[in-house]
Amino acid sequence: MRFDNVSIMSVVAADATHRLTSTEIEQRLAPTMDRLGIPAGMLEGLTGITARRVFDPGFMPSEAATLAAREAIAASGVDPGKLGILINTSVCRDYVEPSTACLVHGNLGLHSGCMNFDLSNACLGFLSGMEVVSNMIERGQIDYGIVVDGENSRFIIDTTIERLNRMDTTEQDYRDAFATFTLGSGGVAMVLARRDLAPDAAQFKGGVGVAATEHSRLCHGQVDRMYTETKALLVAGIALAKQTLAEAKQVLGWDLGTFDELILHQVSKVHTDKLAQALELDPDKIHAIFPEYGNVGPAAVPMVLAHVTKSGRVTKGDRVALMGIGSGLNCAMHELVW
Repeated sequence: MRFDNVSIMSVVAADATHRLTSTEIEQRLAPTMDRLGIPAGMLEGLTGITARRVFDPGFMPSEAATLAAREAIAASGVDPGKLGILINTSVCRDYVEPSTACLVHGNLGLHSGCMNFDLSNACLGFLSGMEVVSNMIERGQIDYGIVVDGENSRFIIDTTIERLNRMDTTEQDYRDAFATFTLGSGGVAMVLARRDLAPDAAQFKGGVGVAATEHSRLCHGQVDRMYTETKALLVAGIALAKQTLAEAKQVLGWDLGTFDELILHQVSKVHTDKLAQALELDPDKIHAIFPEYGNVGPAAVPMVLAHVTKSGRVTKGDRVALMGIGSGLNCAMHELVW
């Protein structure tokens, strides 16, 4: 999949308002941890996550996505009336229906001709949304589009703590739910455009994707709980990433040594380190946000991109790889030239 006519005009992250530390989570889990003999400090020790962000109770995913979208539209300089589509990619949703996308569309006051819908693909959702908008731009269907995402992990963390503090909780119950406490919150948005309308903006060159749905039972998420076979998911995810990188080398001619920045979907320190080792990635080209933000689901990759561009770490002409894995399993790798 190659794109010749797609520019990225802006990418903006909106941080959640509260910092929730791993120590605070364990303090709330103390009754169960003490009963099961689980030592304090394990959450941060195993994941490398010191803290994650959460919004206020009741703060909706659409509100997080709207915050980021307003900033991204302003940063792009695009007239909102020219946006042809809005795609929301969040795992968290306000309701089963209507779509979260239509709520963001309404919050922004976008025009009736601007299409809007949710796209769900676990932690790969945002990258999938970029592909859909870019395909529409490439074929001349729209001139501008926006991809948004809003995640709030507070509810699933709170309900999981409450459930695990029951007297009948076993050590296996605790292990099965452990990955829930890596989850973070935030909003992110990206405005894309037809290249002749934004010739000096970053270019989205395209990418590849590979599926391994035989592993679709390794991670299941509901509104109030998540079950993960952590070790098996890590092993299968790394194998899929290696297969996807081989595809990128063959189809796109990738040589990761020529890239200036490697943007990874980040779950934890173990996941990031193992992936970097397996793909032989230069650690100096990886900006880690998981220690302070945790795993922000589909918002993670664009959030890292927003951080590195805002900080000046990525500059004009840099080649950037976006590399994501989503439960299911699906993997995608995209190339940008900034």
